[in-house]
Amino acid sequence: MGSKLYGIGRFINADSLIRYIEERRHGDGGYCFVSVLNDTNVNDTYYAVKIYNLLGLEIPEKETTIEFLERAIQPQTAVVAIAMALEGLAILGAEDVAMEHLDIVFTKYNPSEGKFAVGLGGSEEFGTATPLEATYWVVKAFKAIGYEFSADEKDAIRAFVMKFRNGNGYGVKGPTTTMTYQAIYTLYSLGYRPPKSPHFRNCELCPAGGFTEVPYSLPPYLEPTFYAARGLELQGERPNCPTRHITFIRALQNPNGGFRRSLELGISNFQNTYRALAVMDFMERFL
Repeated sequence: MGSKLYGIGRFINADSLIRYIEERRHGDGGYCFVSVLNDTNVNDTYYAVKIYNLLGLEIPEKETTIEFLERAIQPQTAVVAIAMALEGLAILGAEDVAMEHLDIVFTKYNPSEGKFAVGLGGSEEFGTATPLEATYWVVKAFKAIGYEFSADEKDAIRAFVMKFRNGNGYGVKGPTTTMTYQAIYTLYSLGYRPPKSPHFRNCELCPAGGFTEVPYSLPPYLEPTFYAARGLELQGERPNCPTRHITFIRALQNPNGGFRRSLELGISNFQNTYRALAVMDFMERFL
């Protein structure tokens, strides 16, 4: 077992977790969170790669997965999915393969031309991706593969991100945990140092555990908990009640080994499972 898996395994059923991922790998190198379907896709494959990497485990048949991710980078593919494929390739040690496909990205996302994701397509969070979300994913992917934006591109991206500044955070109608983290991460990655946002702390639920999308609301969900944990880490802050947050995450594991998004309901998927493990890994440092 990898060292991270051993540590996290103190709190969850690690054996069922690994079975959940392994049983959903298909012969084409991709993954599908519904095991009986052969509908492999970039999202599930990306998060499978992220899970193995987080836990310090070898990725089965790595070369086949590299080929799957490369095939997914097509002109008709949504920019968020392309960014996932690029970052996944970087994690698998195939940065050179990722670099060969940057021209497709720039047809959809080109800050020097004022393009902040043309034909946005699918989203991680909102049904249809917002330009800020697309910016976050592209910047994250380019950082992973080692591509450096020019000074002019950085300035254009910064100016675009700052349009979403809203009170103590970032958002459209009001600051949200997801958009605040995506904005701050983007600025940090480009070398800027925005002031610390109190938004993440204002969304922390103690002693209940978990974080919310907007301050002083209920209930907690996994996605804002993940982004808030990432935000606190980025700002060099610590959570107020890490044990309670771990308890919240533990309660989200389903019998099949994967994780759902809330205490009340939800099926397991790879996105939720990675986020749960990432939160637990962060919170464990403060015990």
